[in-house]
Amino acid sequence: MNHKLSFPIVAIALLFLTACGDNKKNTLIEDPAVAVKLGGMEAGNQQTITASGKIEAENSANLSTRMMGYVTKVHVKVGQRISEGQLLVSVNNSDLQAKKAQVEASILQATAAYTNAKKDYDRFVVLFSQQSASQKELDDMTSRYEMAKAGLEGAKQMRNEIQAQFKYSNITAPFSGTVTNTFVKEGDMANPGMTLVSIEGAAHLQVMAMVAESDITYIKNGMTVKVLVKSSNEELEGKVIEVSGSAKNTGGQYLVKINLNKQNKKVLSGMFVNVQFPIAKEKTNLVATDNNLMVPKEALVYQGQLTGIYTVGSGNTAILRWVRLGKTTGNQVEVLSGLAANEQYILTAAGKLYNGVKVSIQ
Repeated sequence: MNHKLSFPIVAIALLFLTACGDNKKNTLIEDPAVAVKLGGMEAGNQQTITASGKIEAENSANLSTRMMGYVTKVHVKVGQRISEGQLLVSVNNSDLQAKKAQVEASILQATAAYTNAKKDYDRFVVLFSQQSASQKELDDMTSRYEMAKAGLEGAKQMRNEIQAQFKYSNITAPFSGTVTNTFVKEGDMANPGMTLVSIEGAAHLQVMAMVAESDITYIKNGMTVKVLVKSSNEELEGKVIEVSGSAKNTGGQYLVKINLNKQNKKVLSGMFVNVQFPIAKEKTNLVATDNNLMVPKEALVYQGQLTGIYTVGSGNTAILRWVRLGKTTGNQVEVLSGLAANEQYILTAAGKLYNGVKVSIQ
């Protein structure tokens, strides 16, 4: 009797467990989609040209002197902020002091000669009007007066020249900024044309980028560009203000000048950058034909000796593509195969990526 009842009880228990298992499967919640940001083509109608460049100050100067003399004092240090008109370097000017004394003496002598000549000239003008002096006497006195006047003017001009030379013995800042280098120390001999100190203006920074011949026709004045600082990965916005029309003196590449729109204390003059110039897809097929598809290093995935990059497949799922890489330019790597020119890829992800995981494009 007990054996007969055990079979229905076991069957009921199995059915109950099966039902519970089905309910458990039905209540499983799928993993949340991983938030990602895409790189590459934007909306299928725009791509970029990447060029290397360097940040420079809009105002910069290498200051030198027109005179020879020993450096008596360097008043500033590298990295020091300076104001317009501030004294930077002093050069010994004892010879100028001697010349100045000679010129001042010459001026006194010329002034005395001019004063006497003018008195004599005025007196002879009166005598001539009274017919007490001849025309020749008046002419001689007029010549003496004019010579004395010219001598005084010449002495004054020599004083102006000496005063101008004094400016080259005291080197001052032509604008406010920062000292970037000093090339002399106290006791060094300064020569005409020799750079003593270099300064850069701190108000505005710009980028000098070199663009290849095949790309320069797509770069226009006024276009907005992205500037990626290689050392800090800072992303800045800039505006093209000048496009060179010749590559004669720049090694076959064209110089493009870009103004940075915002100031950032982490961004300094001399830093290297990558500049991204946006261009319309219909105007060029550069990426597809020139094997110049560039992606940032952070978008790549490394597994052993293989390198891949995640793309977005149907149903917003992540798909890992194995790629073959080419040259590296700063933070950008050339993709030779495995990724189409008009295909977007996952640049960053808020979670772990794997094949088939759902993604949410931000």
